[in-house]
Amino acid sequence: MYVIEQTRPEPTPIPGVSHATWAGSAQGLEQLSLWRQSLAPGAATPAHSHDCDEVVICESGQGTVRIGDQNHAFGARSTLILRRDQLHQIINTGAEPLEILGVFGATPVNVFLADKQKLELPWCS
Repeated sequence: MYVIEQTRPEPTPIPGVSHATWAGSAQGLEQLSLWRQSLAPGAATPAHSHDCDEVVICESGQGTVRIGDQNHAFGARSTLILRRDQLHQIINTGAEPLEILGVFGATPVNVFLADKQKLELPWCS
């Protein structure tokens, strides 16, 4: 499989978060995952970490990434570098949807909450 259609993010059980997996194990990858997400105004991911590195590219909107007790503002054309096991939360602080791409150094992607409990994702990664 070399060319796949990029599907639109669909609503998830996480309030205000829509998701589409654009590439991962289901597409034959063994070491990478690519996610497309849209966060509604005021929506946020849960505070979480991954057991792999993550790069987030902001296509449009405004947000804050909370790492520990620090908040870092970002907007369109920003790239977030999130290291393996780094607890983080992405929050839409703007009035428009926050459109982001997440690139992960693993597939499937494991997600862990602040208490280190594994979060079972409502989508295929």
